[in-house]
Amino acid sequence: MAEHTVVGRAEWQAARDELLRREKEYTRMGDELTRQRQELPWVAVGKEYVFDTDDGPRPLAALFDGRSQLMVYHFMFGPSFEAGDPSNSSMADAFDGMLPHLHARDVTLLLVSQAPLPKLQAYKRRMGWRIPWVSAANTDFSFDLGVSYTPEEVRGWGLTAGTLPPIVASNAAATGTDINGYLTESPAVSVFTLRDGAVYQTYAAGARGVEFLMPYYPILDRVPKGRDEGDAFQTWIRRHDEYA
Repeated sequence: MAEHTVVGRAEWQAARDELLRREKEYTRMGDELTRQRQELPWVAVGKEYVFDTDDGPRPLAALFDGRSQLMVYHFMFGPSFEAGDPSNSSMADAFDGMLPHLHARDVTLLLVSQAPLPKLQAYKRRMGWRIPWVSAANTDFSFDLGVSYTPEEVRGWGLTAGTLPPIVASNAAATGTDINGYLTESPAVSVFTLRDGAVYQTYAAGARGVEFLMPYYPILDRVPKGRDEGDAFQTWIRRHDEYA
């Protein structure tokens, strides 16, 4: 943690007031970005995708579960993984408590992964989650949306451990696969709406664009040490049953 000047209450309040002015600017900018997100054009999903679910095979339209808005988190759990990605798992820990509130606003939230459904079900039991989790193992859904890749595609990138951030090797080991297998999946959010029986994609985000689903980060951003990650981006994150 950086050294800090210690001042009296009046000087601290003046500095806080100046920061508050900038925080309000940031909030207003966020409101404008929200408006622009909601005004994005839609793209029709013309392809039929059928997912493996706890209730049997279901098409994309059925995943809305009677609502008109669907947010899918592409949880990093590839076919070669033996366990879910730790960072993704830290996000999913918060989802169960949000579901009733999202449902009240006509939003369904669920996870989708490339691993076979039995693997997902077993890991979900370990983590104690209730959020719906479906497998896209028998569809091109994640590939068509650009969030999953074949091992051949990954090898074609020519990446090596020395050119990748430490988080890649760390999470590859934690998920029980190698770097090539780990990189077949990427973190992403896809949002859809259902109108008159037709499904449209309305929004997508990946990489650090999914941090809005990591509720501990805004908290860490407001304490003295902050995220305290340095160059070791997210390597501190563990599954909730693995912290010492």
